[in-house]
Amino acid sequence: MSTQPTGVSYWRKMFSTRTNWNLTTTQLAESLARLRAGKRKVIDLSASNPTECGFRYDGSSILKAFINPAALKYSPDPRGLRSARMAVGEYYLALRENVVADDIVLTTSTSEAYSFVFRLLCNPGDELLIPSPSYPLFDYLADLQDVKLVRYPLFYDHGWHIDFHALKQAITPRTRGVILVNPNNPTGHYTKAGERDTLNELCAEQDLAIISDEVFLDFNLGGAAARSFVSNEGALTFTMSGISKICGLPQMKLAWMAVSGPEATKREALGRLEMIADTFLSMNAPVQVAAPSLLAQRHGFQEQLMARVRANLAELDSQLAEQKECSRLDVEAGWYAVLRVPATRSDEELALELLETSGVYLHPGHFYEFSGDGYLVVSLITPEREFEEGIEQVLGMY
Repeated sequence: MSTQPTGVSYWRKMFSTRTNWNLTTTQLAESLARLRAGKRKVIDLSASNPTECGFRYDGSSILKAFINPAALKYSPDPRGLRSARMAVGEYYLALRENVVADDIVLTTSTSEAYSFVFRLLCNPGDELLIPSPSYPLFDYLADLQDVKLVRYPLFYDHGWHIDFHALKQAITPRTRGVILVNPNNPTGHYTKAGERDTLNELCAEQDLAIISDEVFLDFNLGGAAARSFVSNEGALTFTMSGISKICGLPQMKLAWMAVSGPEATKREALGRLEMIADTFLSMNAPVQVAAPSLLAQRHGFQEQLMARVRANLAELDSQLAEQKECSRLDVEAGWYAVLRVPATRSDEELALELLETSGVYLHPGHFYEFSGDGYLVVSLITPEREFEEGIEQVLGMY
């Protein structure tokens, strides 16, 4: 009887290199699992799932949208059912953006939309530029598509800005596009009009695509809302969003990308994307048929969520005003706030101490690739009483 080896070298030989991730559980994640298994109260200041945050949904209308005989008919369309794509177009029309259904491709998630675009633009080993800080999902998506990610920094000076000097320096002959998160997660800043112009000029000159992730676009915290890239014509542009954030319905799995840019390039991109989508045909009929109704539910959800975000942000500012050690960075949109705290230890160590001693769970800044220590990221959709208590514990450390 042979014994099967289980060492690292064996697994590297058995499986593809694209899945050679570090699967070791972090000490912070282990501590969180242990506390929850022991039924200890944990205040979650990392909340990201709106369905678990106490918001009220029009359940009867949502469920009724799925009771439709059309869902029993299989009418495959690689770009998604026209009725669903037209509903997405109506969503953008409400934002004063004109997008025709033929320029929209439906996907089950923005992750799938990314995989389609990565496959469309990149050969194995090609590069895409990605902002830092930003959320960590991109690395895994890129690995699975054999794409290399190259960071370009955002810098903070009375608000967040793209470091265009560093971005330009990062471009190589293998660069295929620039990823934006508009507004960024977790910094909550919009891409400014001047930055859009510079990006268009740069990308057109270098034959690069723009990939704009806009899942938090609707959640404006004040001032004039930023424009979507959905009608951007200066360079080939892929604008992504979905009902996970817009409607607070991550379980429904309905997202999309809209393609814009120079007409000939846009048409070629859409034709190739249609072939990619047709290969998988992953969208299911019930959610596509329900799309108009699901998108119509967004207003009630967004009103609730923004009321909570503003209340929690006001509570945070009130508590910060009572001490001198900590502050928060400016935020224009989204569900998160970034705290600046004294960098007396690593963010990971601070987050672990907060969890172990106070039962408060939040994300350390390095989770989002902040350049140094002294940053904590807190969710603004945590229920208000929990948020107040949690922030008291965090600021009580100083």
